[in-house]
Amino acid sequence: MIQFKTIVFQVKRVVDKKISRLRHIINVRKGHFAVYVGVDEEEAKRFVVPISYLNHPLFQALLHQAEDEFGTDHKRKSLTIPCAKDVFIDITSRLKRSKFIRTESN
Repeated sequence: MIQFKTIVFQVKRVVDKKISRLRHIINVRKGHFAVYVGVDEEEAKRFVVPISYLNHPLFQALLHQAEDEFGTDHKRKSLTIPCAKDVFIDITSRLKRSKFIRTESN
C-alpha cells in the first residue's frame, strides 16, 4: 500500500511539472517565442524574445550553436540554447538597443 502511494505521488509530481512547462509555452505574446537558455538543462532559464531576432546574425549564431549541440531532431520539446545566461542577456540587449537605434534614426 505504501508503494502505491509513493507511485501516485511521483506521477502527480511529474504531471504537475509537465503542466507547469505547458503554461510557460502557452503564455507567450503574439510576435514572440519562448527559448530556454543554459548549459545545464536543470538550470535553464526561460526567456521570451521577439520573432524579429530570428533574422539577426548574432541570434542565428546562437541557433547554430544549439543545432551543433543537440542536432535538429532532439527529445527536448522546447528551443534550448546551450550558452551562459549572461551571454544571452548581453546579446539580446544588444539586439534590443540596435533595434531602438534604427527606429530612432528613421
